[in-house]
Amino acid sequence: MNWLSLVANRLIWFLPTMLGLLAIVFILSRVVPIDPALLAAGENATAEQLQQVRERFGFDKPLPVQFLRYVLDVAQGNFGISLFTQQPIIHDLVARLPATLELTLVAVLVAALVGIPLGVLCGLNRNSWLDHILRVVTVSGLAVASFWFAMQLQFLFSMKLGWLPLSGRIEGFPPTPVTNLMVVDALIEGDGDMLGDALRHLALPALTLALPAAATVVRFTRNGVIGVINSPSVAYQKAMGFPRRVIVWKYVLRMAMTATVTQLGLIFGILLAGAVVVETVFDWPGLGAYAVRSILQSDYNAVMGFTLCTGALFVFINLLVDLLQAAIDPRGAT
Repeated sequence: MNWLSLVANRLIWFLPTMLGLLAIVFILSRVVPIDPALLAAGENATAEQLQQVRERFGFDKPLPVQFLRYVLDVAQGNFGISLFTQQPIIHDLVARLPATLELTLVAVLVAALVGIPLGVLCGLNRNSWLDHILRVVTVSGLAVASFWFAMQLQFLFSMKLGWLPLSGRIEGFPPTPVTNLMVVDALIEGDGDMLGDALRHLALPALTLALPAAATVVRFTRNGVIGVINSPSVAYQKAMGFPRRVIVWKYVLRMAMTATVTQLGLIFGILLAGAVVVETVFDWPGLGAYAVRSILQSDYNAVMGFTLCTGALFVFINLLVDLLQAAIDPRGAT
């Protein structure tokens, strides 16, 4: 299957997937024990004002009609007005998305740079003392609660040692927005001080997100390496007399990376949606912090917008992962 047909095949499933997500989000927004018209009108609204709001937003219509109207609005980029910011929700999401993307990308990069080499070492030295130690460490990394680990990092590196900022994204004036990714924009401007400041603010929240992700990458890479080493193809290469380093670099790593690449894509999506806790602890101005404030304010339109945004990104990331898998191992492309 060529790349064009692979992309077309994945895009075919994009529309029904998003419609399913829209349906789930819509149903959940209607089963919560709070009247959306009351949220929009305010607690002190009269019965007449509530009725006007219901008619204005279509809450007096049957649910299928409301769902169709909601789908049409979302298709035009209309997620409604946030009760918390009093701005169009699409504007809030676009303004906060770069912060979450930057944090998640750095966390996934750290997890890959740490997890893949360690996973390869574990797989090549199965049941050795190094393997046992790293397996204990990875299990511990998966068991540690993110909010607890984040607070410990803040206490040690910010409050105790004073090496890194306690919270926020950058000090002073941010670089001229080009991508709204602070590190990238600082590099574009060639401002070393701004770059260092952005990286210092990224360090602790990215490390908090990267810990469980790196543990997962280690486990999947280890299992992939072990599976490939025990395969008939590698046994044949050994019988042919190829040096161990050639077998590892040319065959084992390439074949074992397929599962790891898939897992990295899933990890990215999970971290994207799961950055809520980390962004709240570090006061990071991203989608997660926005979602928490929206939930506390009972701003369900904003929560729905956040859910749809992260869901669409997750689907898109999976498409990129499929393409990357096809590049690594064309035989697995379907």
